[in-house]
Amino acid sequence: QCRLPALPDQSLLTVTCLSFAASLLQLNIVLNPGSSSSPPADGDLLHVRAVGDNDTLHFLFCSLGAPTLLLIHTNTSLSTVKVNWTQLIDRNNSGGLEVEPKSSILYSTAIVFSRLLEYDDVNDTARPPSELFPPYELQDFSWSRLNLSDPTILLCGTPRTFTNGSLCLRLSVFETEGRGETWPRLLHTANSSQVEVWLDGMLPRAIRSRFLLELQAVGGAYPLSRVEAHRTIDDEFTPSIFKVSQWVPALNGSSDIPGFVQWKPVAYRQPHAVLEDATPCHHSDPLPQSGEKVSAASCLVRAFYSEPEAFGLNISFGLAGEPFYNSTRFLRWTALVGSGTPPIDAISLLVVSMLAVGLGVPMVLLLLGGVCVCARKRAATTAYEPIN
Repeated sequence: QCRLPALPDQSLLTVTCLSFAASLLQLNIVLNPGSSSSPPADGDLLHVRAVGDNDTLHFLFCSLGAPTLLLIHTNTSLSTVKVNWTQLIDRNNSGGLEVEPKSSILYSTAIVFSRLLEYDDVNDTARPPSELFPPYELQDFSWSRLNLSDPTILLCGTPRTFTNGSLCLRLSVFETEGRGETWPRLLHTANSSQVEVWLDGMLPRAIRSRFLLELQAVGGAYPLSRVEAHRTIDDEFTPSIFKVSQWVPALNGSSDIPGFVQWKPVAYRQPHAVLEDATPCHHSDPLPQSGEKVSAASCLVRAFYSEPEAFGLNISFGLAGEPFYNSTRFLRWTALVGSGTPPIDAISLLVVSMLAVGLGVPMVLLLLGGVCVCARKRAATTAYEPIN
């Protein structure tokens, strides 16, 4: 069984089913849309359709092959998704998943959770060597089924070769701006979804094992090809972390960002994390990948993209001197996947108050000191009165 992070509903994969306020007026959730068999033999497809006045966001989460989250933004509230299950499961040709009208698509991106990598950090450098242990291909994992009749929707996978430990994902879609309940408490909007990934109880192949998570981003006209790092002076919501990373397209100087993956460079070594359980994480530079290879691993990518352009990166967990995975056998990492400009943390009132106190008190003391000095000088220079 998986140990769960500190969450209100104690779920492994939760889809928050809430009506969107303001711009998004209707939220429809369908499991395995258009499937003639219930459930399909090889996995599940979840479709969340968020309808606004003039646009629609389609979130599709699929456990057929490697777990994949596909985000499609269209410029009409009438766009629909159609699934050809024969082609989707077959994986030989694209066209298994289509959006109608096709001309309404403004932006799309798919995030494929492709592989879990492990290496023996013999010298405690937290630098992956050239030779790693054989990778865990997530397309070969045995994944749990999704069930909308349950209060929670589970998606947990284990390697088919053994049953110890699991890799779990939770998807959340939000009705409005807010923050996650647990660290790193990422700021989200109604245009974003949150994916939490945690590795629990996996038997390491070395005492000093460390892990990496391989992600593939697939896009059409705007593939995610670079990672930006933004710094802040505020760590109120994620203690000790003053940076946020954003995986975005290269737009040749344009300030408009059509989509993103955002995370803070931190993971947690316990389900109910405290500050001491935080461990830094790093990312490699995004590199071009074989679109054909990514399509072979993900049914959703194969079904939707006829000519996928892919970039991949690794998220590595831990620094030199940090405890190894074997110390707790648990790691949790969180990211946002969304459309439009990534959310930006404003400086909180707490930080503003601290700055005001930190700068204001010295100014007041200086002012009072100046008044006292002026008063003493004035008293010393008063006219002399002789004694009778």
